[in-house]
Amino acid sequence: MDKRVRLKWIVNEESILLRDFLKNNEISKRSLTHIKYEGGEIKVNGLETTVRNYIHRGDRVEVAFPLENRSPALLPEMIELEVLYEDDDVLVINKPPYMNSIPSRGHTSGSIANAIAGLYDRREYHGAVHIATRLDRDTSGLMLIAKHAHAHHLIGKLQKQHKVKRSYLAVIHGEICPSWGTVSAPIGRKSTSIIEREVREDGQHAVTNYQLLGQNSLYSSVELSLETGRTHQIRVHMNYLGHPIVGDDLYGGKRDVIQRQALHSRELTFLHPFTQKELRFEAEPPEDILSLMKGWNS
Repeated sequence: MDKRVRLKWIVNEESILLRDFLKNNEISKRSLTHIKYEGGEIKVNGLETTVRNYIHRGDRVEVAFPLENRSPALLPEMIELEVLYEDDDVLVINKPPYMNSIPSRGHTSGSIANAIAGLYDRREYHGAVHIATRLDRDTSGLMLIAKHAHAHHLIGKLQKQHKVKRSYLAVIHGEICPSWGTVSAPIGRKSTSIIEREVREDGQHAVTNYQLLGQNSLYSSVELSLETGRTHQIRVHMNYLGHPIVGDDLYGGKRDVIQRQALHSRELTFLHPFTQKELRFEAEPPEDILSLMKGWNS
C-alpha cells in the first residue's frame, strides 16, 4: 500500500506551466527537489510528467511526496498522549507539565517528540515529527503538530500571517495594574547565559498582550496573547513588568507554592492548512495551577 502524502487539483487556468501551477499551490523548489530525487512523483491526468510541461483547464494534477525519514536519534516511546484532534495533516495535543517538546541534552527521552514517534509506529504511519508550536518543559497546554513536511511548511506561513493564535493563562506575583495592557520590548539572549533571555535594545521585536482575570493580595491570574514568538517571551515580559510568573525561578518567580512556572497554553485557534476551516481548541489548566486560584476575586 502506497503511504505517501498526496495532493490533487483540477486546473482552472487556460494554460500554465506546471512549475508555476505548483508554485501557486505552495509547492516550494525544495519540495520539488525532494519529489524528483527522493521517491516522489508528479502526474497529470494519471501520467508522470515534468514541471517544464504546460497544463490546461480541466487537467488533473497529482503530487506524491516521498516518504519521510525520521531521525534515527529520535527514539519512539510508548507514552500516552492526550490527543484533542487528529486528521491526515495535523495533530492537536494537551501537553502535561515537566515534559520537553523535543529531546535535549539533559532529557534525551520522554519528550513529546518521542511520544509522537511511538504513536506513529503503533499506527504504522511513516512520518517524521514536525512540532509547529513548541512549549517549554514546565509549561503545560495545547500544542499543534504537523504530520508531514508540507503541512509544516503551510502552518509556518500561517504563523507569519498571524493565523495561528494562542492564548495563555499565567499566575504572576503581585497585583498587576493596570488590569490590561501591551508589553512591547525587544528580547535577546542574556550575554552571561546560553539559556536565559532578557529585554535588551539589540534584541528581537517582541509584543505580549495581557488581561487581568482575577487576583488576591499575593498573586494575579492573567490571560496572555502573543503577537510575536520569541523564546521565553511571556516569562521575560512578565519579569520585565515586575510581575514574574509564580514558580519561574529562572526569571524571578518563587517556588514555594508550585514547582514549575504557572503557565498554561489554554486556547489554540488556527486555519487548517488544507481545508482553510478555522479550528479552535481549549484545555483547562492542570490542578497545580487551578489550586492557586481557588477563592479569588475576579
